[in-house]
Amino acid sequence: MANTLFVRPETLTPDPFHYCPGCGHGIIHRLVAEVIDELGVRETTIGVASVGCSVLAYKYFNFDMQQAAHGRAPAVATGIKRVLPDRVVFTYQGDGDLASIGLAEIVHAAARGEKITVIFVNNANYGMTGGQMAPTTLPGQKTTTSPAGRSVDQAGYPIRVSEMLATLDGPAYIARVSIHNPPQIFKAKKAIRKAFETQLRGTGFTLVEVLSSCPTNWGMKPAEAFSWLEKNMLPYFPLGEYKAASGVSQDD
Repeated sequence: MANTLFVRPETLTPDPFHYCPGCGHGIIHRLVAEVIDELGVRETTIGVASVGCSVLAYKYFNFDMQQAAHGRAPAVATGIKRVLPDRVVFTYQGDGDLASIGLAEIVHAAARGEKITVIFVNNANYGMTGGQMAPTTLPGQKTTTSPAGRSVDQAGYPIRVSEMLATLDGPAYIARVSIHNPPQIFKAKKAIRKAFETQLRGTGFTLVEVLSSCPTNWGMKPAEAFSWLEKNMLPYFPLGEYKAASGVSQDD
């Protein structure tokens, strides 16, 4: 009899994911679920999903979920955490949501040091609405609204969210990870765990940016999309821990 290597985390429901084949959201959902299970905080966790591909996340996480308006998840999470400070509160947001319409919310939540955790999925486009150019779309990258490639003369440069927020005093832990191969997936889980552990200590705002692929809107097969991510996104969005407060060990 073969040994069982993986089982569904208790924090994930048995509902099949609706995400496109090769989409990274399923991997990231599992990492979040595994961390919550391992920390034993499922009964006290509240997730906040904003608008985007994650809009149906409430179907997949087996704990209380709150839907927020587009870009407003940090504001909603702030209210929940302040009213229920004993809860573990996190947001799950994409780059079109967090770095565009929700940029003010994320900046000020971080500046205030709100004791919430943000899982920020960066796949360099608006995934749910048809693959339009996002604030994180790379220079020259083709999207449905930049068919000739993003022009920095017209659209400016992509926003590096982790680096920007790390300049503020409020954040306690900020990291950028990727899921383009198994070793990086393990590192991503480690960072997500650190973020939640930091929240449990009440230290301050935490954010993990996860570089992910979008095969459908990128017009690629899943394996090709992960290779494109590694070749093109990593040079512009370097991986690593950008801020770790006292008591949070940084990776070598």
